[in-house]
Amino acid sequence: MSPRSAAPKQGARRVASLAALARSNDALAGVFAALGDPTRLKLVAVLCAGGAFSIAQLTANTAITRQAVTKHLTLLADAGVVRDVWQGRERLWQLDPVQIEHARQSLETIGQQWDAALGRLKAFAERG
Repeated sequence: MSPRSAAPKQGARRVASLAALARSNDALAGVFAALGDPTRLKLVAVLCAGGAFSIAQLTANTAITRQAVTKHLTLLADAGVVRDVWQGRERLWQLDPVQIEHARQSLETIGQQWDAALGRLKAFAERG
């Protein structure tokens, strides 16, 4: 294979990789947007306790309506944070940890990048 024929293939792989990264970032933005609402964040915290919960269980002892909880859960499901399962005639909701883990890993990477940048800034300031 000549160097000329290898370059277009590498370029195509890079473009495909960047497109996958953009899709991943879009999905992450959806997760963070979904988690940005206090009510949805509370629902996720409850679902993190484990198990599947019905709308009635999720609204027990709260002032929020079933309709409102359903809308919040639907938005969380669209972001890939929760999923519904049917048990007989009852719709139960549970955490779908894949997107949450992906978001956690991304935040960890960002934290490492910030630590490295602050370390470089500190070294620069100490030299000056």
